[in-house]
This record gives sequence, structure tokens and C-alpha cells, in this order.
Amino acid sequence: MSGKGYIYFLGIGGIGMSAIARYFHLQGEKVCGYDRTPTELTEELIKEGIPVVFVDDVSSVPDNISRVIWTPAIPRTNHIFRHFVERGVTMHKRSAVLGEITSQYPNIAIAGTHGKTTTGTIVSHILAYNKFPVTAFLGGVSVNYRNNFIHLGNQWMIEEADEYDQSFLQLNPDIAVITAVDADHLDIYGSRTKMLEGYAAFAGKVRNGGLLLLGPHITESDRNFLKKSVHDSVRVLNYGHGEGSVQCTIRTSNSGWMGFDYIDEQGRKAAELSMRLPGQHNIENATAAIRIALELGISELDIREALLSFKGIRRRFEWLHEGSQVLIDDYAHHPEELRAAIVALRQCYPNRKLLGIFQPHLFTRTRDFAQQFAEVLDQLDDIILVELYPAREEPLEGVSSYTILDLMKNPHRAFVRKEDLVESLKKHHPDVIALLGAGDLSAMQDQIIKILR
Repeated sequence: MSGKGYIYFLGIGGIGMSAIARYFHLQGEKVCGYDRTPTELTEELIKEGIPVVFVDDVSSVPDNISRVIWTPAIPRTNHIFRHFVERGVTMHKRSAVLGEITSQYPNIAIAGTHGKTTTGTIVSHILAYNKFPVTAFLGGVSVNYRNNFIHLGNQWMIEEADEYDQSFLQLNPDIAVITAVDADHLDIYGSRTKMLEGYAAFAGKVRNGGLLLLGPHITESDRNFLKKSVHDSVRVLNYGHGEGSVQCTIRTSNSGWMGFDYIDEQGRKAAELSMRLPGQHNIENATAAIRIALELGISELDIREALLSFKGIRRRFEWLHEGSQVLIDDYAHHPEELRAAIVALRQCYPNRKLLGIFQPHLFTRTRDFAQQFAEVLDQLDDIILVELYPAREEPLEGVSSYTILDLMKNPHRAFVRKEDLVESLKKHHPDVIALLGAGDLSAMQDQIIKILR
């Protein structure tokens, strides 16, 4: 970097963009940016000395720009975007910049249609807790570090490998994880087959002599397909619950605390590990993280202590209130993620009524998986759907939250506008409430907590 002008982030409030902005800021670069709306994350960036504007006005852009980094979440109709295009300014996608940064160092890339943020955050915490010189670009906010960026050194880097827009093909990892390959982002890929081809190309990016871990619910045929792209010198291991190269076995579950045993392909064992992050899927995520930590030389005792101290990730089965009523926030926005979250809720609260408040995320995802969403949400005792969160998408005719609601069979289902949600909860006095989805529903948590016992 020249250091002579600002690095401008177009969409700086995104979870991935903000982590890179923080990285350059710590390198002594001048960083600023635009985003559509203020959030807690953008407020933190401003406090850290990174200017952020929320008005799509080219007059707010500094004259001395040395580089522009943007995210595809920003529409091409954005005035600042068009300003850079019309002036012939070279703009770099976030994914390309992440690849540029991490490829200079030994690095770990966590991919998969779900579980990647949790897996990446667990392994980052194990390393950071043990003062390992790591830099981590996280896909969520770690509760332990209250940040989506950890910087203790550059011996290794950890990054979330996003399949959206084939961003993960910009990466060149030494260690990689593919947690799951369930169909998603079909608006980008067109079909699950094309999506799987993208993951195979990512598997082929693992450097010679590296390690690739494949998740427990990837079918044998899909594993074989992925392996075809891998360099001969790359070790490929399966991990998860039950049979596999790297295994975990759940022993106990109590109020969210999970007790489990670990064994891997080298015969290394760790009995009675404990972590407060419920659900088999999270123990599977932890299994991959443990295997990576062992690969990097972290001892079994140090891993054990780190897991005990792990406080979780914001919006990943995050306890917001615990009393006679309970409020949990979970980012689940794919049918399989919702299924795992509901199983974890039942595990934690087997004898209590569960109310899920679900905000569908994206018109295309709602259209593509409406039936699967309906079937999974029917497993709750009570379910409320609120308005769909469009994120980067324009509306699709005939697609809304009712697309899911009308397919459901649960008699205790309802649509409630967000503005009426708190009053609705006051009338029904729910027992355990789960805010579900990747939209902005969690912004209402303070209002909801005020009415809980």
C-alpha cells in the first residue's frame, strides 16, 4: 500500500468488510467508508477512528483516494459506486482483497453452507486464548473479544471462505474446512450441481502439503467429487459425530453445556471436554476446530481450557435473557440451520414450550426453499413470521413471508408485523423465545427483553 491516500470501503458496515477495514487501520493506513445505515458495528468503527458516512452523496468522498474496496451487496445504482465507475477508478472486491492479504501467510479457510462462522470463531479463540500469533477475519462477532477481527500476529491467518459469488476461489489456504454443501445461493449458481463444482474448485485451492477437513453430513459421493480436485499431497480427513477420521461423541448436555470426547486419525484422545454451545452441529464444528489446533501444535490441555472459556458468537445461539422466560438469538437462515437450532433448543429446554420468531432472508432463498422452511418451522410449538428481509435483493412477485406461512401445518402459526411484535408477545407470555434469521430482527432485542420476566 502507498499510504498516501484513503482506502475507501463501499459497504464498510458488512461483517467481512469491517474486519478488513480494521486490518488496514491497524497497519497504519487511512481508512474510511460508506454504508446505508448506522449499526452497532459502524458505531464501533467510528470510535476506533475510522470515518463512516451514511449518505449516498459523492460530496462525502475524500479527494485523496488510493484504493476502493467494495462488496457486491452494494447496488450498482449507488451514486458513490457510479462516481467511481464513471471516473475509471479500479475497484477491488472484498473477496479479492481478503485473498491478497491472507495468501501472503500460512492461512486457514473455513467454508461451507453453514457452520463456518462458528467453526472459524472456535479455532480462532483456541489460538488467541493461548497467545498464538494469529490474525482472524471472522464472519461474526466473538463474544469473548467483542469483535469480528483478532490480531495477535501473522504467523497464521484465519478467514471465512464465502461461497457467495464464488468469493472463496480468491483464497489459497494451507488448511481448509468444508463444513457442509447443502444447496444455497442458487440465485448465483443456478443449481446445486454448479454450487458443488464451486466447492470442488475451492478444494483444489488448498496448497500442496496442506490439510482439508470435510464435514460429517457431506455424502460419500459428494466427498469423492470434491476429492477429485485436491492436490495429491493434500491430506483429506472426514470429521464429525460417529464414524470418520476425526470423531466426537457427546456424553452430556445440561443447560447448554455440552460434554464430549474427541479422538482423531492419529489416535489422539481428549475425554470429557466441555463447551457452552448446544447442539450436535456445534460439537461437530468444535471437532474441526480441535483438529486444526492440534495441527498447529496447541496441547490438549490448552484446548480444553480454551473451550471452557468460550463465550460464543453473537447471533449464534446467543442467550440474550435468562430468567423464568428465556430469549435466544440465532442467525439460522437456511432450512438445515433452522433444523439444527430447533434441535439444540429442545436439547436445552426439553420440557418447555418453544416460540420461534422467524424472519425470512432473501426473496430467492424464500422462493427456493419455502417447503423446507415450512416443514422445519412446524417443529416449533408456536411460530411467528415477520416481514421478509430483502438484503441486497429487489422484490419477487408473489414471494413473501406468507409463501412459507401458507405451506405450514402448525395450528399455532401467525404472521405479525414487526411494529406489533412486542405487543403480541405481551399478550401471549411465551416461555422460551428464539429470534431466528439473518435479517434485522435482533435489533428488537432490547424492546423484547424489557417485557420479559
